[in-house]
Amino acid sequence: MSCDFVSIATEGVQGLTPYQPGKPVEELERELGIQNIVKLASNENPLGASPRAAEAIQAQISELTRYPDGNGFILKQALSQHLGVNLDAIVLGNGSNDVLNLIARAYLAPGYESLFSAHAFAVYPIATQAVGAKAVVAPAKNWGHDLEAMASAITDKTKVIFLANPNNPTGTWFTRADFETFIKKVPENVIVVLDEAYFEYVDEPEYPNGLDYLSQYPNLIVSRTFSKAYGLASLRVGYSISNPQIADVLNRVRSPFNVDSFALAAAVAVLDDKEYLQKSIVINREGMEQVTQGLENMGLSYIPSVGNFVSVDFGKDAMPIYEALLREGVIVRPVGPYKMPTFLRISIGLPEENARFLGALQSSAVKALL
Repeated sequence: MSCDFVSIATEGVQGLTPYQPGKPVEELERELGIQNIVKLASNENPLGASPRAAEAIQAQISELTRYPDGNGFILKQALSQHLGVNLDAIVLGNGSNDVLNLIARAYLAPGYESLFSAHAFAVYPIATQAVGAKAVVAPAKNWGHDLEAMASAITDKTKVIFLANPNNPTGTWFTRADFETFIKKVPENVIVVLDEAYFEYVDEPEYPNGLDYLSQYPNLIVSRTFSKAYGLASLRVGYSISNPQIADVLNRVRSPFNVDSFALAAAVAVLDDKEYLQKSIVINREGMEQVTQGLENMGLSYIPSVGNFVSVDFGKDAMPIYEALLREGVIVRPVGPYKMPTFLRISIGLPEENARFLGALQSSAVKALL
């Protein structure tokens, strides 16, 4: 092969490291021949699908040969009623990850900068670099967003600011007062993306709902997903809410039919399944208490989290512990790429899955590494 096809790719893509998802169960089965594996690596909803979502998917089987509604009208209408926003404020994505990439494609380019916090979601730098823009990383404070430092880092080259609230993988969050102080300092021509992928799990009186600020700040985009609390990770459906002009811009770069018919139908169904959502929230709250209490009993420290995951600090390189847990049939998530090499992120599962993780930590093979 005479041509180096990496070298002729665009400059931003040449230096990219692909996003690393959590290890699939099937992969561990192939590698180690282990059965009865527990996966607590990808912040998935452990309940399984909403029965209403499953029924809606089944009803779409007869339409398998047809393209989906490229505008997603029925889902947009349901979201409009559920959230109290106008239809033309909503953009649908193949997961909220897709929406983040749309924002980067629409508003970033060589010579421009995005701004986000250290230890923030890995897609922010990937989306930025892929379009040739520069990623500026503000220092974190107690593993979370230092909004004061971020405000100080804004320059005339800053075009997009990514804020995750709660943040993944740290589970940290910022208050309404801190957000209001921050966004007042942002120039009106700088897009602020408030990534609320985990907001359904938050039970804090001072937590800011991004929708409350859309009318006051036309440069604000709120992104959300059906992958977490609504349990549709496999179907990939997310959305953003913004002023209609921004929504129009994002729709200009959105791929046709980017959300399939099954995802559209399941999202409409689960949005109306209040019992499923409440059950998801409760089992996560109880599971968080189970996991964190178990960690405390073992003398292990962790970052307090308001998401459906918790990052545990082992005080040393965590990869040997991660690998030992794999051999125990428990998949968690190493977060070294987030500049957190001593941490592992644990998704909250069902009670028996959480117990399996805690038990694996106490196995002789893992305990010897702690």
